[in-house]
Amino acid sequence: MKPLKIGITGVRGLVGETFTPEVAVGFSQSFGTYLDGGRVLVCRDTRASGPMVRAAVIAGLLAAGCEVIDLGVSPTPSLQLAVTWLKAEGGIAITAGHNPSQWNALKFVRSDGLYLNPTQAEELLDIFHQGEFAKATWDRIKPAIQHQDAIEHHIELLKSVFEVEAIKNRRLKVAVDCCNGACSRLIPLWLREIGCEVLAINDNPGAPFPHAPEPKPETMAQLSAVVKAGNADIGFAHDADGERLGIVTEFGQPLSEELTLALATRIRLEHNSGTVVTNVSTTSAIEKIAAIYGGTVVRTPVGQTYIAESMIEHQAVLGGEGSGGVTVPELHSTHDSAAAVGLILEGLARSGRHVSQFVQDLPQLTMLKYNLAVEPNRLYSVLQNFRVAIEREHLSCDLTDGIRVLLPQGWIHVRASNTESMIRVIVEAEEMADAHKLLEWVRDRLNK
Repeated sequence: MKPLKIGITGVRGLVGETFTPEVAVGFSQSFGTYLDGGRVLVCRDTRASGPMVRAAVIAGLLAAGCEVIDLGVSPTPSLQLAVTWLKAEGGIAITAGHNPSQWNALKFVRSDGLYLNPTQAEELLDIFHQGEFAKATWDRIKPAIQHQDAIEHHIELLKSVFEVEAIKNRRLKVAVDCCNGACSRLIPLWLREIGCEVLAINDNPGAPFPHAPEPKPETMAQLSAVVKAGNADIGFAHDADGERLGIVTEFGQPLSEELTLALATRIRLEHNSGTVVTNVSTTSAIEKIAAIYGGTVVRTPVGQTYIAESMIEHQAVLGGEGSGGVTVPELHSTHDSAAAVGLILEGLARSGRHVSQFVQDLPQLTMLKYNLAVEPNRLYSVLQNFRVAIEREHLSCDLTDGIRVLLPQGWIHVRASNTESMIRVIVEAEEMADAHKLLEWVRDRLNK
């Protein structure tokens, strides 16, 4: 199984197998053609393949007649904010986010700093598959690549959104694990700007990932140890490109990635009730929290672009996903782990409480996740067979994204991954035993 995943999240694959310089050049030429030239920003995370892919991407953009501004190693949200600042037509983030080191990807950003929506992504794919690209003649290729640093601009915007003085007055000690990713250049600076004492680990962008760059409990052991040893007030874990956030309490307890959005929702709605947008895979704790504060919840398919467009439509006060992505609309309609840090620290500063006290107030639910690796050409037949099994039992299902079924004990959700060749299964119930029963229920029917 050597997949090249092409879809709404861009294009990603295993470097040297399916994700090659030819693929990167072709998609970059396609994007330059789609934008009809103009200024395009480029950034990357810290993977070993980053410089190679950057060279291919810049070659493709220049060949299509684009002007290129290279932001270097930079979080994806920093690029998304810089698109409007630098008056660009769009941007390409070279990052596979939470995927392991052997992966890389291109994420395509439009002129408002948001990812392409499904229609726009289809248009880009059509150009790629047709292979008819804009070709700049020798005298129209832009002669120089400009360089800019988007980090300082990102921090200035963050400071304008959150109550910096309140956070400074709380004098918080914060541990942070940047996974040697792009956040190594942003998060420690941002924390020091708002008066925190910073205990940073894995903040060397020149070093390899020390663990999988997905902020979840099993990757936060080192951060937990630092929180406890340093008596920190909270710990934050980041993915490779600054979209996902994991949290460790002051007692060194790593929280499920599902609780990042739940905690952010609790803090936001207490002071600013309104609509929260999340996807159909995310914990139902969001509805329970919203009910307490008079908020409402809108559910979308999985994917940042759906969250972003729904937030704009519903004028939401918060958005995010159970993966640890949080969107603070005053900053931008995109997942940004630096903004999630600001929101959570602002909540601690306003309340004078500890993070563990907030967590105790959250609904206590059990969520289990299971991934079933499937050959790319079988993904949708496996899903279809599962749907047939569900309908045979006369159960109604929500087909917003994959198959979601509400049962007396809780709910189950089965869908094809946007980023890897696998079926993702999520179940949630109030009791642990019920969650395990639901998972077995799904696995029985998937294997039929």
